[in-house]
Amino acid sequence: MADLLDSLTYDGGLIPVIVQDAATRTVLMFAYANPEAVALTRDTGFAHYYSRSRQKLWKKGEESGHLQKVCEIRVDCDADCLLYLVEQTGCACHEGYFSCFFRTIDGRTILPLLKDPQKIYHKIQ
Repeated sequence: MADLLDSLTYDGGLIPVIVQDAATRTVLMFAYANPEAVALTRDTGFAHYYSRSRQKLWKKGEESGHLQKVCEIRVDCDADCLLYLVEQTGCACHEGYFSCFFRTIDGRTILPLLKDPQKIYHKIQ
């Protein structure tokens, strides 16, 4: 069986990552990863990504405690997109929802708010 890590295609140094709950297959979020993030995800078993807005590598849950334990990493047919199947601890969404896809295009909220985002990301001063 061939290892696909070295055959991944990164556009501008990043590869898109779709994240699904391993048990329910609910789509939790979409993010980007650079080669280091993909390697760390694979090596540690916890999801790592690259933040385009902060221009840095980050481990999901490093501030909130809402970790993503990666059960499986899948590669699409073109090797230019990844799918992480995860066990989500807490909220995947920084706005306090289980999934980042908590509303419809017309603005209707379809998932319950699980946690106040102010309580998720409190900083010790």
